[in-house]
Amino acid sequence: MKLDKVIAKRRDKTIYRDGDLCLKVFDESCPKHGILNEALNQARVELTGLNIPAVREVITIDGKWTIVSDFIEGKTLAQLMEENPKNRDAYLDQFVDLQLDVLSHKCQLLGRLKDKMHGKISASQFPATVRYDLHTTLESMPKHLKLCHGDFNPSNIIITKDGTPYIIDWAHATQGNAAADVARTYLMFCLSGDNDTAKKYLDMYCKKSDTAIQYVQKWMPIVAASQSVKGNEEEREFLASWVNVVDYT
Repeated sequence: MKLDKVIAKRRDKTIYRDGDLCLKVFDESCPKHGILNEALNQARVELTGLNIPAVREVITIDGKWTIVSDFIEGKTLAQLMEENPKNRDAYLDQFVDLQLDVLSHKCQLLGRLKDKMHGKISASQFPATVRYDLHTTLESMPKHLKLCHGDFNPSNIIITKDGTPYIIDWAHATQGNAAADVARTYLMFCLSGDNDTAKKYLDMYCKKSDTAIQYVQKWMPIVAASQSVKGNEEEREFLASWVNVVDYT
């Protein structure tokens, strides 16, 4: 395995290309159980038949856990949006269709979204009264078992030269309510400062799926509270504003 061609760097991992393989090398600080769970999630999602990179093996390189999967050559949807602003709405339309395709599948071996969110809310820094309301609201939401990506954004979609889309990064995949995954994507657009795209995205998704915008909005404080556990201080302040402003009781 060669670690001489860096594709991307993240806070706790570096991603390399080695021929037809993609090597995601994690820092020593990353817990083993989390890395193995990510690989297992990806392997389980492969069973749905969606276009995703296949996991080849999990190894250690210089003492660092590494997930080896297929390398998908192409450009991310985020890159294409940036390079072709005139086609941005068409790319957004494709993005929503891809998310609808993901959400149309089930993957019953994955963990439950509600369980994960309950844990994140419990670990958040919100006062006990707020956490109680969030737990209560979350538990009252409809229990679905749809495949949720957990980090569905244009940078996690790779379009090959022949136009085939591949969805990557299944570390946060769960089974749960589609509206929660949509709320997560909406908030990610907002976190990046792209409020215009966030609104277009939500309108487009709700129209295509015949979903009331208010239904997705009910999930936003829950998702924001769950997401606030990680990220920098500025992001936590933004997410806290969603928890504190939106009426979720």
